[in-house]
Amino acid sequence: MNRIEKSFHQLKVRNEKAFVPYIMAGDGGLKSLMERILFLEKSGATAIEIGIPFSDPVADGPTIQEAGIRALKNGTTLKEVLSTIRELRPIVSIPLILMTYMNPIYAYGIGSFILDAKKSGVDGLIIPDLPIEEEEMILEPLNEASIELIRLVTLTSPIDRIKDIAERGRGFLYAVTVTGITGSRTSFNESVGEYLAKIVDVSPIPVLAGFGISTPEQVKEMAQYCDGVVVGSKVVELFHNGSLDKIEELISASKVTNVI
Repeated sequence: MNRIEKSFHQLKVRNEKAFVPYIMAGDGGLKSLMERILFLEKSGATAIEIGIPFSDPVADGPTIQEAGIRALKNGTTLKEVLSTIRELRPIVSIPLILMTYMNPIYAYGIGSFILDAKKSGVDGLIIPDLPIEEEEMILEPLNEASIELIRLVTLTSPIDRIKDIAERGRGFLYAVTVTGITGSRTSFNESVGEYLAKIVDVSPIPVLAGFGISTPEQVKEMAQYCDGVVVGSKVVELFHNGSLDKIEELISASKVTNVI
């Protein structure tokens, strides 16, 4: 098993839910990236999703876009992020997952990127603008490098497509809980619980809910229906504001969910 599979196996044994925070690499500098990864691991994160700053992040809302702009102004590059992860990897045991778009990977060179990601100890990769029909361009070298491609499904995905996507993976399935871009939400569609339950029913791998989750109450609510949550914009906002205690509250909320 890779680190992602091991982490979810351990959660299952402990009957716990997953909490995967998203952070923007280079927001606050690469030193902050190191500090934030260590803080999140210590606070109980299951894995960490590390965003790569990009000029045209089509899936991201204002909070993450602004964080990306700050990171780009700091001169953050994909190569530097991989170098930072490689430096941290010997002392960080939880899975580290990159979230990026295809353009930075193309610019880097697919083969060179995957080789450097493997050397750095990257465990997974999320590419929101890569549909399953096009993933063959990168899937084989990822498999050879033992880097898991984390796929997304949405509220508008037919159940047959969801099943097909779920059966391709070995890490976890990212279930998008809103129609639109990332960002905090005050409420969710009434059918989101039913949607998550259907995905769990057909998926052979763990299902995590993400997009819009921003409060401890929402963490508890969403985690009741699936295997855990991904929280992005709120974590980025709280790090930017220095509210580390609020991040710990979000992580703690995932540990006390009730089973429906």
